[in-house]
Amino acid sequence: MFTVALIIPTLNGGQRFEQLLASISSQLYKPYRKIVIDSASRDQTVKVAKGFEFEVVSISRDAFNHGRTRQQGAEMVEDADIIMFLTQDAVLADSEALSKLVSCFSNSDVGAAYGRQLPYVDSTPLEAHARLFNYTADSRVKSLQDAPKIGIKTAFISNSFAAYRRSALMSIGGFPSDTILGEDTYVAAKMLLNGWKIAYCAEAEVYHSHNYSFIQEFKRYFDIGVFQSRESWIREKFGKAEGEGFRYVISEWKYLWSHHHKSSIPAAFLRTVAKYFGYKLGLIEDILPISLKRMISMHHRYWK
Repeated sequence: MFTVALIIPTLNGGQRFEQLLASISSQLYKPYRKIVIDSASRDQTVKVAKGFEFEVVSISRDAFNHGRTRQQGAEMVEDADIIMFLTQDAVLADSEALSKLVSCFSNSDVGAAYGRQLPYVDSTPLEAHARLFNYTADSRVKSLQDAPKIGIKTAFISNSFAAYRRSALMSIGGFPSDTILGEDTYVAAKMLLNGWKIAYCAEAEVYHSHNYSFIQEFKRYFDIGVFQSRESWIREKFGKAEGEGFRYVISEWKYLWSHHHKSSIPAAFLRTVAKYFGYKLGLIEDILPISLKRMISMHHRYWK
């Protein structure tokens, strides 16, 4: 039996966060520690977390970083075998979601595992397709040997519902201390290069989706470009993201056509353009002034 710690970074979690904590309470598998790392929320997030018997660690908003904050949590649970992370806007789909994800670590070669994301009922057709494309119904265990075939998808993982073998995490230096996003991909890539495997557990399900606007899509992909530029070794070792992006676009248009959402295809095309130019701009962020980067980044607090 593994000792599992559950950690959730929060900022103004809102109603969805309360739904998440309720779904955690209904789990058959009970983590031995439940921790919220809160970035100075102004709503009831801290009160709600304590009401569900979570430990709360408070940090300033400026102190938050996707990698550093998760590493802070990992260092708090030295006696944990498995460290599980959820984002505040995800809701576990059933009472066995945690136990199913933890079961992946019965394979001693698995350093990290992540679950399947399902779209919320109010998700747009575009967002529903994104979840179906990235999170299939088939589980698999990925190793470095898969890179020639599936490229950068080998290191794909999601911080919304993921777990890490603590010994494997620490053996590769833990989460990066300063990254705009992608701390999960960073860790997965490092693990793969060090001989570990990454498990995708389709049976461990969580509801999680976003209905981003055009501007939000542009900003999000700018940040992805920044991450890919600063961690260029990932592209060098596993392949560029552009090829996977092209496959995604074709799949999206086929999905919209076959599911009677033909009227959404023009909007999908415009979003693709926004994503592409945001991503390309992120790749050359080193020549852009910080004032502009703050303006076009989804994580504007990152730029100091």
